[in-house]
Amino acid sequence: MHHKARKRLGQHFLNDRRILARIVAAVAPRPNETIIEIGPGQGSLTERLAQRAARLVAIELDRDLAAGLRQQFADRPNVQIVEGDVLDIRLAELSDGAQWSVTGNVPYYITTPILFHALSSPRPRRIVLLVQREVGDRLAAAAGSEAYGALSVTAQAVARVERHGRVPAGSFHPKPAVDSVIVSLTPLDEPIVTTHEEPAFKRLVQGAFSQRRKQMLRVVRSLFDIAAEQATALLDACAIDVSVRPEVLAPQTFVDLLRAAKRAGFEQLPETSGRRPSRSRSGSTERS
Repeated sequence: MHHKARKRLGQHFLNDRRILARIVAAVAPRPNETIIEIGPGQGSLTERLAQRAARLVAIELDRDLAAGLRQQFADRPNVQIVEGDVLDIRLAELSDGAQWSVTGNVPYYITTPILFHALSSPRPRRIVLLVQREVGDRLAAAAGSEAYGALSVTAQAVARVERHGRVPAGSFHPKPAVDSVIVSLTPLDEPIVTTHEEPAFKRLVQGAFSQRRKQMLRVVRSLFDIAAEQATALLDACAIDVSVRPEVLAPQTFVDLLRAAKRAGFEQLPETSGRRPSRSRSGSTERS
């Protein structure tokens, strides 16, 4: 399919056969499984997935690309092209009740919303994404490392994160400004945070890391609007030193803090923001 990359939509197309093969290998499609591809673009990854998947559903926002894909895969009964915004689609409903996995090469500036949309319950068997290298570093980062933050904690609380190698900018056309990385997220059989707790957990983690240079005593006082004595008692209940910073706490420790605060009757202060990102971009994720 010939499609000139649209700069205003941030389109960069991936055609490196080795990288495409690594993505498919990381997905490892199973018999009778539905694979959902986010942003098929020109169909390079779609073509390879279609050879392995019992059923493939590709979601493309760009109208022209979607039309081309329908023609390209018209003779493939196991391939369905869905034109639309992935954030408006309940991914689980596309599986037709079968086990399902998600893959794609997602736009840099909307990676996090797409990631957590894919991780929302009910969760797929696996998620394999091609993301900006910095995002991949943050997803897989260990507590105490420079890259560790809210994204690390919220992802690792519900999934096992693995990196599958760096992807140089030269693998795309046109060439983007930064390198990428393939990451897989395999949802845990027993997440450390429950589905019911997730909204409050995310607020707690994001609130803590918005103050990552402050000590936990000040962080907890700010998040729950409580006195120093109350904050100290709450941290003691979770075996958290009042002088440490959020960046050294493991995901489980944040869960412990959330539950201890609930038992103590402390409510987090309301969020001040939470707007959805603007949508002036292509659904193509061969680097959008």
